[in-house]
Amino acid sequence: RSPRRRSRSGRRSRSPRGRRSRSRSPYHGAVRVKQEREDHGRRGAEERKAEQRRERHRERRRSPGARGQEREAQSLREQQAERELQDERRREQRQGAEGLRPPEGRAGDKAAPGKEKPSFELSGALLEDTNTFRGVVIKYSEPPEARIPKTRWRLYPFKNDEFLPVMYIHRQSAYLLGRHRRIADIPIDHPSCSKQHAVFQYRLVEYTRADGTVGRRVRPYIIDLGSGNGTFLNNQRIEPQRYYELKEKDVLKFGFSSREYVLLHESSDKSEANAKDDDE
Repeated sequence: RSPRRRSRSGRRSRSPRGRRSRSRSPYHGAVRVKQEREDHGRRGAEERKAEQRRERHRERRRSPGARGQEREAQSLREQQAERELQDERRREQRQGAEGLRPPEGRAGDKAAPGKEKPSFELSGALLEDTNTFRGVVIKYSEPPEARIPKTRWRLYPFKNDEFLPVMYIHRQSAYLLGRHRRIADIPIDHPSCSKQHAVFQYRLVEYTRADGTVGRRVRPYIIDLGSGNGTFLNNQRIEPQRYYELKEKDVLKFGFSSREYVLLHESSDKSEANAKDDDE
């Protein structure tokens, strides 16, 4: 048979040209498509990165003043919000302090409407790091003129005409009175009293002698620490956060407690006119 007929009968051709064309045609087409897809994806990623770099470059070229102004505006807004919160807290504290004060007797004594009174209450927040005793923050801090007295003052407590043990109050410059026994120098157990109710404080003050000269002496004072039911001096309720000078035979009461504390000193049983304080 002729070679031409043999090729038509279905046998494979052994020519290298035919093998190359049959082996490369389907396979290399798929490889080419895959490479084109990868190149296209790579070019797209490179274009996106280039676009991001251009965008960052444009942002850097923008004026830094605009960003600074935006940050300053944000800071101002935060400061304004914090200031409003603090004003609201102070307003609530003032309202609470006004609610504890006794009502005015006359209509003419009322303050003008819309005028707020200053609040002198001690919150203890500023003294939290420096004025802590036994793990409790003390709401009171002694003044610079605090002194230990030379006169031996004493408190004589009475309960319904019953005499109680004498309290010697001349060894310290201040005595804290309250229901918190862990920190109170003079505990008051009545439930109407506050944990930090009042302070008995000695202060060095100036006075004028009979000859016109000025001297200094240590005098006892009482100050209420903003208690809920108040402190009473000779049956008169005193204002909170204010010093009241005490004299011999003054009577103190705290809250609704029936106990009365009479202030005397070691020379009280002799002659009241001859009892004098020693000059510092």
